[in-house]
Amino acid sequence: MMGLCPAHKPYGVQKDMNIQDIPRFSFKGIVIPVVVLIVLVIFWPLRTVPTGSRGVITVGGAIRGIENEGFLLLAPWQRLDIFNIRAEQADINDAEGPTFDQQPVKASLTVRYSISPDKVAEVFEKYSHDGNLNNYVQTATQEVFKAVTVKYTAPDLIAKRAQVSSDISAALKVKLALYGAQVINIDMRNFAFSPSYMAAINDKVTQEQLRQAADNKLKTVEAEQKQKVAIAEAEATALKAKADGEAYANLTVAKAQAEALRAQNSALTQSKEVLELRRIEVEMEKAKKWDGALPQNVYAGTPIPFFTPTTK
Repeated sequence: MMGLCPAHKPYGVQKDMNIQDIPRFSFKGIVIPVVVLIVLVIFWPLRTVPTGSRGVITVGGAIRGIENEGFLLLAPWQRLDIFNIRAEQADINDAEGPTFDQQPVKASLTVRYSISPDKVAEVFEKYSHDGNLNNYVQTATQEVFKAVTVKYTAPDLIAKRAQVSSDISAALKVKLALYGAQVINIDMRNFAFSPSYMAAINDKVTQEQLRQAADNKLKTVEAEQKQKVAIAEAEATALKAKADGEAYANLTVAKAQAEALRAQNSALTQSKEVLELRRIEVEMEKAKKWDGALPQNVYAGTPIPFFTPTTK
């Protein structure tokens, strides 16, 4: 038995040797793929720039290129930073500023902005590595708000709110352009003054409303009085016109009658035959009325009916 070859070793010894060898070969088969995968992840050259962004490629901190959205190949010694150029929002709460008449005023604003695509490298180098300029926008908005409100009196800020908002927007566009940002729009809300000034404004508004009500009432009374005067004048004019018409008519009739009498008298004066005819007509009227009795007493100068002495 001492001369047996290894192939004829006891079964138990062969089994122990196989068990030791199996784990050793399995460990190598797992470690090597894992190491390869890690190396591929670290040094994989394919990168992605998402929509609404730009890819900033740097080498040792220096900018080497700006890439658009999509896939790109990156060398192991290059670094890729994703830079956002989509709209960002900055909220400015209780921005403060003085008015032209030295009244403190506050407002809350929301500024929407974005980085100009052609300014990505400048902004990345000077201000932000991801496109977020909220701190700069808030500071610039505070400065612009003060610069604009001081040009208006407190009443004008209330009456010209739209113009004030337009002025703030125009000034802020110029200001943020220095940081490579462009203003999309501005919302201004909670526009208010100090409580004491607001109370004074409310009192003034109340007084103004009362004054306007009094003015309107006065205008109404004046209009009614003018209407009454106009009606009276119209009635007086109508009466005068009527009186003038009646007087004119009476005058016309009188003139016509006088003219007729003048014509008749002229005719009588110019024609004796007409006078005689009128006398005969008168005598005929008397004869019609005479009862045939002569007067019993005749006095000197008393005319006898139907007896007219003939003058020779």
